[in-house]
Amino acid sequence: MADAPDNPKPGPRDASVTRREALERLAKTGLVLGAGAVATKVLYDGGGFGFAAAQGARQVRDYTLKPAIGSVDMAVAREGQVLSLAPAKPLVAKAVEAMGGMGRFVSRGDVVVIKPNIGWDRMPLHAANTSPDVVAAVVELAWEAGAKRVVVADGSCNDPHRCFQRSGIWKRAHALGAEVVLPAEHRFRTMRLKGEVLDEWPIFTTLVEADKVINVPVAKHHNLAKFTAAMKNWYGVLGGRRNRLHQSIDLSIADLATFMRPTLTVIDAMRVLIRNGPQGGNIDDTRIMNTVLASVDQVAADAYACTFIGQKAENLPYLAMAEERGIGTTKLQNLIVREVS
Repeated sequence: MADAPDNPKPGPRDASVTRREALERLAKTGLVLGAGAVATKVLYDGGGFGFAAAQGARQVRDYTLKPAIGSVDMAVAREGQVLSLAPAKPLVAKAVEAMGGMGRFVSRGDVVVIKPNIGWDRMPLHAANTSPDVVAAVVELAWEAGAKRVVVADGSCNDPHRCFQRSGIWKRAHALGAEVVLPAEHRFRTMRLKGEVLDEWPIFTTLVEADKVINVPVAKHHNLAKFTAAMKNWYGVLGGRRNRLHQSIDLSIADLATFMRPTLTVIDAMRVLIRNGPQGGNIDDTRIMNTVLASVDQVAADAYACTFIGQKAENLPYLAMAEERGIGTTKLQNLIVREVS
């Protein structure tokens, strides 16, 4: 389009507009304003983080790596005694080492985003959030593998400042040089997911702008989904009114796992919330298990980890949905699983 002149002068017809022309212009203006009002009404979301709808094709964030022949699909590291909480760092290191080491997943110069569960205003002994010791161990391994930046972030359900502080994750991650990013409105952007439930939704961009993404959930009971760990942990990627998704929770979990494909999943089962999840609050609802699970298959990771609370994979509809979509498998017998004690 050509540039307009600096000082345009009205021509003869511009200087004297007829009544008919004036009415035509008002009608056109009314149509434009009316269309704008309809669009605003459709696109505005009054709850949580509201954003104008993004245009374009379905967006998928796939950070998975091409598997090497004979590589381990899952590793489970356990401490023999469970009378007291064991140090998490050695178990995380053994699980990742059994998977081929962090160097298999993180290359020198990578920007690595670590996604724990920091959803609740709870202390570590409540097991509602990922253990800060497990998160710290993953941060250290990422640095050792040569990461250029390590970012720790999550979209909390309770007040983010309290969640990040009381969980102990902020302090531990920051002390190790990781960037700790809390959810804020300017960090969300609406993306087109085109899922069964999740079509267009505000996404926490910090969690999807990386070279590698490591999912570090805690294994625990969930009163609606029955169990939550790897796949359900992606709820922290969402802004907006997430509680609306609870009406179709299994489909929404499957949609999220379709959208987010992590490089690696490390499940914290050091202390497990076995009932009254997802936020708990009673230490009697937790059980020390001193276990860390690592996997390249988030579906298989949940299929295994749900047994920590006495659940079965066949009782979790979102696992079957994810398997049907080709995201992963619940057939653990078809995977290379290594257990380290």
